[in-house]
Amino acid sequence: MKICFLDNSSIPYTSNDLNSKLIRGGENAIIHLSNELSQLGNEVEVYNNNKNNCIINEVKWFNLNCANKNLTYDVAFTNNDIRLFKNVVARKYVAFSHSIQSIEKFIRKGQLLSYFKYKPKIVLLGNYHNKNRNYLLKLFGTINLKWAVDPLFLKTELNENLIENRAIFTSRKDRNLDILIKLWKKEIFTKNKSVKLYTTPSELIDNNYNIFERNFGNKTLMIQDLIKSKVMLLPGHKAELYCIAAEEARELCIPIVTLGIGSLSERVEHGITGFIAKNTDEFANYTLKIFNDYDLWKKIRNNLIELRGTKKWAIVASNLVQQL
Repeated sequence: MKICFLDNSSIPYTSNDLNSKLIRGGENAIIHLSNELSQLGNEVEVYNNNKNNCIINEVKWFNLNCANKNLTYDVAFTNNDIRLFKNVVARKYVAFSHSIQSIEKFIRKGQLLSYFKYKPKIVLLGNYHNKNRNYLLKLFGTINLKWAVDPLFLKTELNENLIENRAIFTSRKDRNLDILIKLWKKEIFTKNKSVKLYTTPSELIDNNYNIFERNFGNKTLMIQDLIKSKVMLLPGHKAELYCIAAEEARELCIPIVTLGIGSLSERVEHGITGFIAKNTDEFANYTLKIFNDYDLWKKIRNNLIELRGTKKWAIVASNLVQQL
């Protein structure tokens, strides 16, 4: 098949930027899917705000202004913006959705006319995503996928000797980090002052409560912090449709404690890969149990080790092709 990806993200990226801290979920998905679909024998092109046209791993990367309407693609994918389909001609159109949009917001963002013109299938990332997307905005069909993580996480060697009595938060700070820090100060640190919390940079960081800034560079630096962590703490957020941070922790066999807000209830198997707390008291108690009960932590870690490597981008790409 002849396939193209369209992305108007302000980040001028190619697959060479995969390890950059600037790459978010949408860009990450395009990089991996373009590579994997190429490996399956498809002719793949990506149009975005990259300034220098180039070929990387047989995938052609072009500036969006170079899109060619004289070519007919078998499939055109767009990242969030359905209006970008106007730049190409395709037999099938597919849109990735990385946010919850009401009908009102969909119209306000100028998506409605393009939606009815191109009739794209919408890629959904789980039950939470499906339930929160209006049925009218799934009118032309859906594709159900589960994202994977970078091979870098799969290749990282696990070493229990590196693990410290620390928790980590690697999601965006606007994903309820304030709730976590309040909980940590009031209900966790006060009961065990030997534990530490490493978080995404924030003005709320307070060393007096053993809250420190994690490495906020590339993914290699983030992994160095992750593999030292005993637990990942993620309250969750209503805007979180998948939470790649949770998948990264899962692949590094780090138990997760969450309030299950947004899609986090789908990323964690309660009592198997972590805990889904019903309230803040439970959240604090589960966190302290993981810190204080080695046998419990080891049991969950072993469960995660058994699951390691079961989600790969090659599998995601294959599932995508089957649902086109």
